Amino acid sequence: MPPAAPAPAPTPEDEVLHRTDGGVSWITLNRPEAMNAVTRDQRERVIALLGAASADPDVRAVVITATGKGFCAGADLRGAPPGASAPTERVAGDVARMIRLGAQRLITAVLDCEKPVIAAVNGTAAGIGAHLALACDLVVAAEGARFIEVFVRRGLVPDGAGAYLLPRLVGPQKAKELMFFGDAVPAAEAERLGLVNKVVPGDALEETARAWAQRLAQGPTRALALTKQLVNASLDGDRAAALAAEAAAQEINMTTADAAEGVAGFVERRTPTYRGR
Repeated sequence: MPPAAPAPAPTPEDEVLHRTDGGVSWITLNRPEAMNAVTRDQRERVIALLGAASADPDVRAVVITATGKGFCAGADLRGAPPGASAPTERVAGDVARMIRLGAQRLITAVLDCEKPVIAAVNGTAAGIGAHLALACDLVVAAEGARFIEVFVRRGLVPDGAGAYLLPRLVGPQKAKELMFFGDAVPAAEAERLGLVNKVVPGDALEETARAWAQRLAQGPTRALALTKQLVNASLDGDRAAALAAEAAAQEINMTTADAAEGVAGFVERRTPTYRGR
């Protein structure tokens, strides 16, 4: 008998599942055999899906989650594009360029997404996987989840915006402790530190993320997007810039149909119905 044909190589659509349900874009990392260590193709698909969510008025919220026991074990350093060969000589600037175009683009896509993004962390989130979760606007974690700043274990500097995100979440002293030692932070401790909004039993993770996402999807989407931008920017600028941005955001928001509906609902003593417009 002839040998069996090799199984077809998985596609990016296989390794990052996607569906839209009730105005919520669900992005699911799907390489459980690799603890969802993210490849270049997966990264590019996640970035594209986040961009599509921003541009689609019918998408009102996003959930990023994963299959299996791990949320994301970091970057898959073996995941070079097919046919790519290792460079024979490293030129100064190569690594910085790789990080800018790779891990930093992924985290920036989450931070800049114009819809609220929830991380539903089902298991270990390490390295860039931890930063992917922490860049999200809300983080729900299963009881068995762990967060690990794994870079120091490899003799590396944290990348993928880790040194930007962590001090803003837990303060500089605690951020240094996490990054200097690389110890695993269990979900309950992560919640106590402020890395996680809520910890739930593993079998309640999807249900909890869905409930939060549906609440967000029923909210005033443009107001939420502007609020996200204001909060993110407030950590980087001074008070005058923050207040100017706040006033400009409210000016923009008052042109939306949802703002008019919210005011009308208040005046008429009824619950407003937001359409994300």
